Amino acid sequence: MSAPSFSLVGLGPIINRWKYFVAGAVALAALVSVVVALMLPNVYRSTAVFIPTNPQTADPDRLLEDNAMTRSKLELASRAEDLDRVITIGESQPVAELIIKKFDLYKHYKAGPPGDDATDNFVLSEFSGNFSIVHNERDAIELTFTDEDKNLAAAVANAMVHVIDSVNQQLTLENRRTVLDLYRQRYDYLSISFERSRRELVGARRRYGIYGLEMQGRYMAKQIIETEAALRKAEGSGGDVAGLRRALRGLTRADGGNLINLENYVQGTDSLNMFSTRVIDLQTRLIAARSAFETAELSIKGRISSLYLVQKAYPATRKFKPVRTLIVLGSVLVTFALSVVLIALLELYRHNRLGTTRPA
Repeated sequence: MSAPSFSLVGLGPIINRWKYFVAGAVALAALVSVVVALMLPNVYRSTAVFIPTNPQTADPDRLLEDNAMTRSKLELASRAEDLDRVITIGESQPVAELIIKKFDLYKHYKAGPPGDDATDNFVLSEFSGNFSIVHNERDAIELTFTDEDKNLAAAVANAMVHVIDSVNQQLTLENRRTVLDLYRQRYDYLSISFERSRRELVGARRRYGIYGLEMQGRYMAKQIIETEAALRKAEGSGGDVAGLRRALRGLTRADGGNLINLENYVQGTDSLNMFSTRVIDLQTRLIAARSAFETAELSIKGRISSLYLVQKAYPATRKFKPVRTLIVLGSVLVTFALSVVLIALLELYRHNRLGTTRPA
């Protein structure tokens, strides 16, 4: 005999014959699912949204520079590597362990005291299952944490953002300390060089008797001209020629007895010009080095966030799961489908058995 064929239309009479069984199974499934759904605790979800930045754009060394190019760096800028770096930090085990310890999640998850491998793995698994950090379609980071305690969920999410920000800043902190040491060494070197050059300049002024190049040269030339003119007049009229010669010699010769004289002035002009230029250059560089050092020192002490926080995590006002209606409806539909499959198989088995017992 050929095997009988079944169709969806043929299931109607079968279901009708087994209607009490199907109805009982569905009713039992509905009852059990309602009880289970009511026993499930409410789970709440809190989400923080932030945009990571390039650490260089948030570097106070750059932000405090007063020029248009660096002021433009304050604009929002998020690169793919910045997003990947922040997600990697958020998913790292040290960050998870820090949050677990801070909020005593061993006790919260009822896992027992820490120190045991099985307990530690259980808590890490629970934390990882409740934690999510993803890059959304708007180039922002969504950090989500779920828990039965809505206040704890929000607190953990905000703490995670803070820890990620701190770790992200630590990545460049050591380099910035090295830069600060270089700024300090440069400032100390220029300070010593400036003081040494300033003393050399003062010593040269005393040695050559030059205290103001422009004005001193003008008055010296005037005095020499007047003395020389008086000497020529005295030579013609028989005046004090010897005294005027001594005065002129004192104005023009280094051995003439005058502290301020033309010979020393000419010899010292080049040296003083060189020393003055050197001192002015060192003074300018010293001021710039001091400003750079103070800026770098301020950047080390100040903690400028490397994240732009778009939305802080708040305690949820409605539960995330479970969806009890969906649980009940899903259980009823699955039970109904399994019941139909079971009775169809029973009918098929019975039909085949009856067919094989009939005489040929």
